This record gives sequence, C-alpha cells and structure tokens, in this order.
Amino acid sequence: MVTKLFQMVSLLLTLFSASSCNQEEVDQRVLLPQNLEVTVEEGENGLVQVSFTADQANFFRVSFGAGNDMPELVSGNQSSYRYDSPGEYTIIVQAHATETDFIKEERSVTITEQMLGMGFPDSGFTSPMTYEGYALVWNDEFEAQTLSSDWVFEIGDGCPNLCGWGNNELQYYRRENTELKDGYLVVTAREENMGGKNYTSSRLKTQGQQNFQFGRIDIRAALPQGQGIWPAFWMLGENITEVPWPACGEIDIMEMIGGDADGRDNTVHGTLHWDNNGNYASDGGKLSLSDGAILKDNFHVYSLIWEENQITWLLDDEVFHSMDISPAAMDEFSEPFFLLINMAVGGNWPGNPDASTRFPQQLAVDYVRVFERE
Repeated sequence: MVTKLFQMVSLLLTLFSASSCNQEEVDQRVLLPQNLEVTVEEGENGLVQVSFTADQANFFRVSFGAGNDMPELVSGNQSSYRYDSPGEYTIIVQAHATETDFIKEERSVTITEQMLGMGFPDSGFTSPMTYEGYALVWNDEFEAQTLSSDWVFEIGDGCPNLCGWGNNELQYYRRENTELKDGYLVVTAREENMGGKNYTSSRLKTQGQQNFQFGRIDIRAALPQGQGIWPAFWMLGENITEVPWPACGEIDIMEMIGGDADGRDNTVHGTLHWDNNGNYASDGGKLSLSDGAILKDNFHVYSLIWEENQITWLLDDEVFHSMDISPAAMDEFSEPFFLLINMAVGGNWPGNPDASTRFPQQLAVDYVRVFERE
C-alpha cells in the first residue's frame, strides 16, 4: 500500500512539474517583444542613425557591426554611430524582454569613401605641361604602382631634437599613411594612438634626392578640411644640415589651417621664413575663395614662381602675393631648396582638433611639376 501511494505521489509531482515547465515556456513566449521595426538613416561624414520600436520591449541593445562589438544597451528609441572606414556593415537591433529573452532585426549599410569625406572631387583647375620660356626639369604624376625614390619619409614626432616638429603638433608621422591611389598621392590623417600621440599622418620630402633653385613649381591637389588640420606644400634650404633653421630659409608654397572659423577652410597662405641679420623674420600673403566655396570642393593648382629677385604665389594661375627677395639679409633664397609635402594635426597655428573635426582626413596630390627658365 505504501509503495503504491508513493508511486502515485511521484506521478503527480512529475505531471505537475511538466505542467509548470510548459506553462513557463508559454509565459516566456507571451512576454517576448513583438512588432520590432527598424529604420536606418545615413548622414554626412559616416554618421548613421538607427531608430527602432517594439511592443512589450523593456529595453534595446544595438550593434553597428564595426569591429567585434557586441550589442550595447541603449536608452530610448534611437542610437547613432560614426564610421571611419568604408565597407559593408551589419546593424543588429535587439528588443529585450529580459537579458536572455529578445527578438532581433538586422540591416545592412554600405559606407562609401564619399560618405566619409574621403572621396576626391572630379573637377577643378588644371595647369599645362609647358610654359613659354620654361623647361620641365622634374615632375611626378603619381601614376606608378610604387612611390618614386625621389621621395623619402620622415618618421615619428620629431623627438628628441624637434619634438612636435617645432610647432607642438599632435601627430606621429608614418610611411603607412601614404599611398598611391587612382593616379593620386594620398596622405591620410587618422585618429589613432601611435608613439604616444593620438593622431597619425605622413611627411614626405625630396631632401638628398631632388633640389631646385629658381623656376616655377605647380602642385595640383585637393585639400582636406576641419579644425586642427594643417596640410602644406613647402621647401627648405638644402643646407639645413649645416645651417640651422631659419637661416637655411623656408618657402611655404601653400598652407591651409582648417576650420570653420573665419573661413579657414577656404584660405590659402604663402609665406617666407628667414634669418634677418640674426633675427627670425617671416612675411607672406593669403587668398580666400568666395561664394562659400572651400578648398576641398575642387582640385586647385598651387604655384610658386621663384626668380632671383622675387617670389610670387599663385592660385589657379592667378597671382595673390609677391615678395622682393633682393635684400642681402634674404640671400638664403638664392640657394637650392628641396620639396616637402605633409599634413599636420594640431599645432601652434591651427590649434587642436575639436568635436567638429572628422577623421580620417585625406590630402590628394595629382602632380608636382618643376620648371626652370630656358
């Protein structure tokens, strides 16, 4: 009798337990969110915003598919992310009842170089291969698969001798930030940690390979933009290893300090730096585009005409500044110089990047041409 009673109780407990489990499963299915709707909107500079709603959702988690990120808890019904590399990404939105009970939807988004501000304009000014009275003595059209040996890289942050490259700049220069692409020399500034710095970029020069003395230089390029972005085409005296700056002389063919304030993204500067009888000296001029245009919008040709007694700066073959270099104190500008191309981030003149600055930023150089008087 006792045995039969025990068997009956066991059977009832088993049936009750099974009934409870089935009921829990039903309750879980009932509690799951329903009607998850997801909308994806693509903005400027790689910004993507996703909006979502669901019935019976207690909270949401979202992954934007960048790297190996797991879906993160978000508040409200929107979340956004700014991509910094082109590619196709999968956005996952999870509507949760509990941490382990949820439904999800996936959306694909394609991030292009144009969306990131990395695309280059397909229009702009061009200059000729010949000028009357001049001969083309050196050029690089950047059409090869590898960079010419005429260019060498400077690496690092300038330390220990010239930390911050003399201007409290924030970038670490790397060879890897330069590439030849679609017939352009492309220098990219990125927000990434390297060598104790928060940004990377590149700086190239022809020192020891190509030096020039007088003539005309044309550089066709599309510039970057943004607060703290500082691209430059410039020259230093070939004797800088024996004669310290500024006595070696510096010729800035083009500099732009980026930023929205005071129309900085639309202004080109041309400057000389020299030693004036033992004292540092500099002078130059600038030109700003009109009608709300910025230098990034189109390719422009930045030119320098360097004569024995005068240096003249041009933008798209229009003169915007000239300087007399005949005084004896400016005799450094009668010596050979080499070329440099770089894009700095931050520094004394442009100031540091801020929340408005978007990375990566790219400088695209179509060609560099050097002419001498025949």
